[in-house]
Amino acid sequence: MDFVTENRPETCSALGLDCGTCVQRCASTTAAICPDLQPAGVHRMFFQLYPSTGCHPMAHAFMRAYDDAAPSKPMGVAALASAAAAA
Repeated sequence: MDFVTENRPETCSALGLDCGTCVQRCASTTAAICPDLQPAGVHRMFFQLYPSTGCHPMAHAFMRAYDDAAPSKPMGVAALASAAAAA
């Protein structure tokens, strides 16, 4: 099977994969390779990886999984200043 031309839920299901696991694993790998994507970039990445309309309902799950897997970003200078001022 060619996942480039047959990337749709039926193909994955035939291989014993479920959408949730597939999306979670792919999002984790994407976060490891591209840890600094902004939300719009993550959204675009999903639709490039999953062009089948059958996969599109999983876009939000992909974005959540990417967010969970992305390394923590250090607090920005403005956030540190605000936290210090509140203390």
